[in-house]
This record gives sequence, C-alpha cells and structure tokens, in this order.
Amino acid sequence: MDKRVVITGLGAVSPIGIGKEAFWQALINGRCGARRIRFEQYDMEQYGSQIACTVEGFALTDFIEKSKDLKYLGRTSEFALAGTKLALADAGFELQFMKEDRSGRYTISEMDPETIGVILGAGGENMDLAEKWFRNFLRHDGPKRVSPFALPHAIVSSVPVCVSIKYGLKGTSFVVPSACASSNHALIEAYKQILLGDEKVIISGGAEACITPFVFGGFDALNAMSKRNDEPEKASRPFDKDRDGFVMGEGAGIVILEELNHALDRGAHIYCELTGYGTTSDAYHITAPDPDAEMQAKAMKEALKRAGSAPEEIDYINAHGTSTPMNDVTETVAIKKALGKQAYNIPISSTKSMTGHLIGGAGGIETVATALTIERKVIPATINLETPGEECDLNYVPTKAIERPVQKAISNGFGFGGLNAVILLERFER
Repeated sequence: MDKRVVITGLGAVSPIGIGKEAFWQALINGRCGARRIRFEQYDMEQYGSQIACTVEGFALTDFIEKSKDLKYLGRTSEFALAGTKLALADAGFELQFMKEDRSGRYTISEMDPETIGVILGAGGENMDLAEKWFRNFLRHDGPKRVSPFALPHAIVSSVPVCVSIKYGLKGTSFVVPSACASSNHALIEAYKQILLGDEKVIISGGAEACITPFVFGGFDALNAMSKRNDEPEKASRPFDKDRDGFVMGEGAGIVILEELNHALDRGAHIYCELTGYGTTSDAYHITAPDPDAEMQAKAMKEALKRAGSAPEEIDYINAHGTSTPMNDVTETVAIKKALGKQAYNIPISSTKSMTGHLIGGAGGIETVATALTIERKVIPATINLETPGEECDLNYVPTKAIERPVQKAISNGFGFGGLNAVILLERFER
C-alpha cells in the first residue's frame, strides 16, 4: 500500500493559550492576545505601532527539566522545545529524561532515534540573541565580550538543532526560512520526507519570537502593522474595511507527522491526514503580493489536485488573512480563482485575528487550529470583522465560531516575496 501521512500530535505555544486545550478554548471563544508592549532599551514613542500578541507567563522549565544548556537558548528555540514536548506527549510518546547526561537530554524509549526527523519553519534567527550580542559587540568595540555560544544559538538552523539534540532525534533535521510561509513549507517537506525517506515520524510546524526592537522597527518602517494602539484587542481585523495592518505575534505550533501504518501499529490517536499541497512563487515584488493572485490560486489548485479533491469537497479554509489591506483582497481573489463559484459557499476564517501573525510560526499554529477544527467540527471565527472591506465578499465567519462538520480543509501560507505554500488536510478514513 502507498504511504500515507497523518497528524498524531499537536503542541501549541501561543499568545492566547499554551497547550492544545487552552489554545482551542481561546479560539472558539474569540479571545485576542494583543496588548501594548515596550522595549526596555528604546522609547516606544519612536514606533508608530506599539502593540503585539505576546506569550505571557512562559517559562521553558515548566515543560522540560532544568539543565545547563538552557541558559544559552533564544526565545524561538525555547518555544520550539516546549511545543515539541507538548506535541510528543499529545501523540502518546513516552519521554525519559537522562539525568546522567549533563546536557539534560530526553529519549523516546519505543522509537529508533534514526527514524524521527525534525523539519521546522522559522522566518528568521533567534533575533533576541542576535540583537543582544550585536549590541554587546558595538558597546565593547569588538568581539572580546561576545560569548562563543552566541552565534551557534542565534542562527536560524539552531531551532531544529536544539530540538534534535534535546530529544535525541537523529533523522533528517533542517529549517525552512521562507518568511510567513515557513511553517507550511516545512510541513510539506516533512510530508515528502516521510513518503520518500526512512523516517516514520517527523516533528514539523514552526516557531518564531521576533518581537524585538530591530525587527519590530523594520515592520513599523514598512507601515505594515496596525497603529490601533489604544485598542490592541481590536487591531487585528482581517477582511474588515477598517483594517490598517497586521499585529505581530510569537509562539510555536508543532505538529507530529507520522506514517500511517506506524501510527496504527502503536494505536495512536489520529487527528487528520495531510493529503495535498501546493507551492508557487509570485515572482512579483519583495513584499507585496501580486494583485492578480494567479500563483496563490495555482498553489491552492495544486493542493486540490494532489489530494484528488474537487472545490465542492472543501468545507473550510484557514486563511492567511493578515489584516493588511493588500493581502486580504489578494487572498480573496485567489480563493475565487482557485475554487470558482464554490468559494462563496465555504466558511473561511483567519485565526490571526486572535493570535496575531506569528511570521515563520504562523502556518504551524494555524495547522494546529485546522486539525482541531476537523476533529471537533467547530470553525473558529474571524473576530473584529464588523463590516467587510471592499472586494472582501466571502463568508469569513465573522465574530462567533460556528458548529459545522469539516471533512476537508485548506490552510494558506503566503510569505514576503510571493512565497506561496498551501496544505490540504482531511478527516482520516481507513
């Protein structure tokens, strides 16, 4: 029988809840994680936008045993490690902590470590570390006060590396840094690796923690973020006529992808199956999406084709839905071009209205949301959508979640530079 790939574990570290259940309850109740932020080193009045969706009350040692190596980690790596622990536990894998190992590693007792891989999405480096050590470099006029661990833990490849090391996983391990499409691209590569490689399980999804002075300032300079500073919880409003930009978020959405027979043999709970994907490039502009939306639509069509699905079979779309004027209109055009008249019949929502935009981690947390939507037959709302914007005329599930059976769902990921990655998930049938 041809290989099939299913999702057996979900780990959520998000601005609206840590852990699958807390995250889901916040989603269906329409809770937003946006708040005013501040940077200790800088006057926030320099920034036009002063709000973000941050993960509050997070401590890595709430999830994994304390060990010496933890003090070197950046926040993105911390989110990835915590999300992985949650996802592995949710998938029913038994973890053993090796106390005699000074680095504080875990093992998965019933698995050959060479059959578990790590393919994660992250839009950038551990930016908190990169900025910290660069400021230190400038302050001391050179490298004498720079830690030898600074660079290895700051670079983007450290995110999957830290996960592989901490959990002793020796299969394929790499990172996909493709801006806001990173996590979807990572999930697609993980899916292909299971189909074509030797791994039985791959930890995928993504993480991001780039609410830092420089990155935040960069997005602010682009005028890409909402300036609704006095009403943070109403700032992320995808498809609404009063949307004025996205709200940055942080966190991780980690997904356990598993070869079907392996999952069945160990009696794993199966949330859904990954059956299709599509990837394209606009080749249009360094930041703006192509307003014709041809290549976004083609990515969606490719996902349908690979899954052997017709537009009439799609029951839900988790939109990229950033709350920027250009993205929301372009994505609406793409959905219409990909699905035709059926586009008007499909419930569509943007969970970014609650979580904010997790950049490289966006597709990961949105895959967690989509998998739970399929399993629990409830479609999250697009909160703050009061009056649809011009050209935004589809069913975006405004304000309140709705109960609805979902057999097949699409999750869109569209990144800076026209990097498009779409996945199709469906309810598992033997």
